[in-house]
Amino acid sequence: MSSSPFARERGSSLERALSLRHVRWLEVDWHVLAVALALCALGLVFVRAMDQADDYFLREDKIEVAKQLQRVIVTLPALLFGLLIRPRWLRRSAWLVYVVAVVLLLLVPVIGDVRNGARRWIQLPFFDLQPSELAKIGVIVILARALYTTRLKRARDWILPLGLASLPMGLVALQPDLGTAMTIVPITLGMLYAAGARARVLFGGLALVVVLGVVALRFGIGHEYQAQRVETWLTTLSPDDLIANRNGSAFHPYQGTVAIGNGSWLGTGLGQGVANQAAHLPERDTDSIFAVIAEETGFIGTTGLLALYALLVILLFSTASHVRERFSRLVVTGVGLYFASHLFINVGVNLRLLPMTGVPLPLFSTGGSSLLVSFLALGLAVGLAAHREPSLDEDAFRD
Repeated sequence: MSSSPFARERGSSLERALSLRHVRWLEVDWHVLAVALALCALGLVFVRAMDQADDYFLREDKIEVAKQLQRVIVTLPALLFGLLIRPRWLRRSAWLVYVVAVVLLLLVPVIGDVRNGARRWIQLPFFDLQPSELAKIGVIVILARALYTTRLKRARDWILPLGLASLPMGLVALQPDLGTAMTIVPITLGMLYAAGARARVLFGGLALVVVLGVVALRFGIGHEYQAQRVETWLTTLSPDDLIANRNGSAFHPYQGTVAIGNGSWLGTGLGQGVANQAAHLPERDTDSIFAVIAEETGFIGTTGLLALYALLVILLFSTASHVRERFSRLVVTGVGLYFASHLFINVGVNLRLLPMTGVPLPLFSTGGSSLLVSFLALGLAVGLAAHREPSLDEDAFRD
C-alpha cells in the first residue's frame, strides 16, 4: 500500500532539514566533540564535590549532581540534532530560527518567572528555559545569513546585520540581563570581521559602544544595580578597598577573590575549599564556578582547564577555516566566538578584570539552557563542516 501524499510531504520536509546520509561521518571533527564532552564530564566532577559538601554540612538549599546529570541527558540529543541539520535548509530557514528566538524573548515578560529581581526564565519539566541563551543561536544563524551575500564594503551593508543583532540584545538587556546581552557583542563583532569588515572600523565601533555605556551610567540611564556593580568594581580595585567593603557591595567579588587566593599552586582538593566548606560564595555552581575550580585545583589545575577551553576554541576556528561554503563557515565561526566570549567574560569577572555580571561557563556551570545551547552549537559546528552538499557561492571556488 502506498503512503499518503501528506506522509510523503512530511517525510520530504524532514529530509530537507535533517539528513544522516549527507553527513560525511569520516570527516566529522570528533576531536572537537571529545574536548567538549571532557569539559562537560569535568564539570560534573566539580558539581558532585559541591553536592557532597552540601550533604556533609546538611544544607537544605543544596546543589544536586543528579539534577545536573539529568540536564545533560535531556539536552545531549541537541548535539545530534545540530549535527544532522543540512546547511541549505538552515540557510533558507535562518529567518524562522531568528523569529522563534525573538518571539521567545517577547514571551518572557508575559509568562516568565521572576528571580533575583529579573524575569528571564520559562518553566519546563526538566529545567527552566532561558530564552536569552537560545537567542545567541538565533543571532549566529541570522548574521551568517545576512553576511552570506555581502563583504561589508558599503555603509548600507552594515545596517541589516547590526539591526538584527541589536534587537535581541536590547530585549535581553530589558529583562534585565546586561551580562548576557553583552556576550552578543563579541559574537557580532567577530562575525563581522570574518565576513570582511575592517578591524579599525570594528574597534571604532567598540570604542563608541564603551563611550555610550559610560555616558549612560554617568546620567543614570539603565538599572541602578548595573551602575552599582561598575562603581563597586572601580572603587575596590585595590586589596584594601576590597577588604573594607567585603560586607557590603563587594561581598561577592571578595568571596571569589578569597577562594581563588586559597588555591595557591596545587589547590585544596575537590570539595575542600572555603567556597564549598563555608558556602559563602554566591552562585558557586554557575557564574562563580571558576573561583571554585581555582581554589580546589590551584594555579596548575586552572591553567590546564583554561588550556582545554582554549583548545576547544582553536579547534572550532580551525574547523571554520576549512569550510569552503561561506554561510556554514560563518556559523562555525560564530560558535567558536560563543565559547570564546563566554570563557573570557566568566574568567574576567571572577579574576576581577571586569565588573560583576552573570555569565555561565559553558559545559561546566549548572543550568539546562546553557547546556542546551552549548550542545546545539557544537552539533551545528561539526555538522555543517561535515555535510556533503554542493555550493555555488564565491568562496567555494577559492583555493
